[in-house]
Amino acid sequence: MKNWLRAQPHQPATLADLQALVDRFCDAYNNNHHRPHRSLPHRATPAAVYAATPKALPDSSRDADTHARVRHDRIDPSGVVTLRVNGRLHHLGIGRTHARTHVILLVDDLHVRIVNAITGELLRELILDPRGFPMS
Repeated sequence: MKNWLRAQPHQPATLADLQALVDRFCDAYNNNHHRPHRSLPHRATPAAVYAATPKALPDSSRDADTHARVRHDRIDPSGVVTLRVNGRLHHLGIGRTHARTHVILLVDDLHVRIVNAITGELLRELILDPRGFPMS
């Protein structure tokens, strides 16, 4: 903060001017929509990561036969992400253009959605065949 204040071209002459400058600093520093965060994948903004994260919603059905989960992963260099369902590994092709992209897998029984963790873009949606083959 001190370095930022010193670097400003117009230095404050009164306490009111200083308070206005400190308020500008707080707004710029805490703005979740513009300032990237180094601990987030690809230095995304906190607002982008929050928007891409699936939100918990009330479920009207409490059916014990369903299995829903959220998994965070990264697409491998060949454009594939691996998912285990019912004890079987499924290698789901996304495309080499998305290699090393951080993704969120939304799995609801055999229905799978693969979403870009940064932008929230739906990369692929499919229903897995219980025999082990993906069906688009």
